[in-house]
Parts: sequence; structure tokens; C-alpha cells
Amino acid sequence: MNRQFWKRKEPTKALPATDKKSAEPDKAQSPDADEAAPEQAEPEDRTLFLYGTIAEESWLDDDVTPKLFRDELFDGSGPVTVYINSYGGDCVAASQIYSMLMEYPYDVTVKIDGIAASAASVIAMAGTTVLMSPTSCLMIHDPMTLAFGSSVDMQKAIEMLESVKDSIINAYEIKTGLSRAKLGHMMEAETWMDAGKAIELGFADGMLERSASDAGGFPSSMTMLYSRAKAVNSFMDKISRLCRIEPKAMETKGEVVTEPETGGQKASVPEKNSIAETADPRVNAADLFRRLNLISH
Repeated sequence: MNRQFWKRKEPTKALPATDKKSAEPDKAQSPDADEAAPEQAEPEDRTLFLYGTIAEESWLDDDVTPKLFRDELFDGSGPVTVYINSYGGDCVAASQIYSMLMEYPYDVTVKIDGIAASAASVIAMAGTTVLMSPTSCLMIHDPMTLAFGSSVDMQKAIEMLESVKDSIINAYEIKTGLSRAKLGHMMEAETWMDAGKAIELGFADGMLERSASDAGGFPSSMTMLYSRAKAVNSFMDKISRLCRIEPKAMETKGEVVTEPETGGQKASVPEKNSIAETADPRVNAADLFRRLNLISH
């Protein structure tokens, strides 16, 4: 079920030249009008850059803050293009910037030319159109925090993180249309996507191209989705297989019994008081890696 959380305000488009003439009052009918009203110039496209860490405040003016972004965004009017290259930062500050872009009354084109990770990926979802460079990446993961205190404080921190995760999933769900369960699993696994996979899953709408003649999309067979949890588990399984030590068969002492009738030999019969070899006290490597696997999961 697709839920509609947000309705973007449609930009007010200027009337074509032919419509403007028909909409103007006839000069013959209004003799008092000496001059026609001057036509309003259409707003020009603007470009904003969201490069660096996203923070609530910036001490050295090297971070992207909601206040700085708001001042630049509303310094003019018309469609804007937002270039993003950020590893993320404060999720609350990112939520503010996301809301500004969603409320902006003109088209917003987001272009990811480097990386949009963590909180920066949330901001990217506010674009009317999201384009990615062929060499760029997009990463989503669970929110993180630092906490100290009693068990009650720890439980409050867990509940807070769950609420923040739900709010982040809202932004991804609006853009992609994927189920909340699938998005939650992707965030839990810390999922990295190249441009092709992001387009395939709906996180992006297209790829940055040199010109219109270069259109053709990204081959679906070359898309990449990286899951950190799956990679670690696969690596541990390979180590476990390579380092597995096969247990040795137990050897016993026996004697050969000869049949007098045929003169042949019979299979070795173990002695009643045969003593098995002493068990090896060293730890089996396979058992050790199985324990490591349990810890990693």
C-alpha cells in the first residue's frame, strides 16, 4: 500500500505569450490604459552545493547547517539543482533540510556526484528528480547514537532510535514505494548501492549523462548492492572451510587370526583390552570458527 505523506506544491507557471495577449484587456475597450504592464521575467535556475558533514551548528563554517542552507535556498526563486557529496551527519539537521526542499514551491533536481550516505541519503530523497553519477554511491543504515546511564536510560535510547528509524523510512518509502519491512532490513544490513542499483530500486530516477545522445541507461547486469552483514558472514564461512581440521580415526591394537581349514587370513579382530589413543587436548580450529560465527551473528 502506497501512503501519501507529502504533496509538493506545484510551481506557478507563466502563461505562454499567446495566452498573455488574449488575457490582456483590449486597449480599445480600456482607453485609459496608456502602456501595457511589463512582463515578469521567469526565474533562473540556481545551483546549490551540499558538500561536507551535516550538522546542527558549525564552529568553523565547514559544515552544512539548516540555517546556512535555508539562507541560500530562499535567497532567490525558481528551480534549483542541489549537488550532494556527503557522508551524512546529524539526522535532525538532515530532516530540516529535507523538509525545506519538500516545501520549496519549484522543482528540485538532486545530483549525487560523489556519495550520499546516511543522513545525506535522506536529503537526496527530497528531489523532484534524483540523478546519480556513474561513479557515485548511495548508502542507507540504521541510526546510531551514544548513551550512558542506567538500564532505564539505555531502554529510552533504544526506543528513541526505533522512532528515528521509522521517520527515516518514511522518506525512503515516499521516494521508492518499497515496503517498510524491506527498507528496514536494508538499513539494518547497512546497504551500499551504485547508481544502477539505486535506479533499479527507486532511490534515483536516472543517471548523469554528458548529453542527450548518450542516453541508454545503465546495464542491469552491472548493478551492485553491497551488504556489510552478508559480506562478513561470507568471509567467516570461507575461513571456516579453509581452516577446518578433519578428525583422525581412532586406532586400536588387534591381532590376526588364521583359519586352520583354509589357511587364509581373517580380518583383524580388536583385542578386548585394547587402549584407544589419548584424546588431543588442543582446540579444534573448526569448532573455534563456529564459535566466532555465532558471536558475529
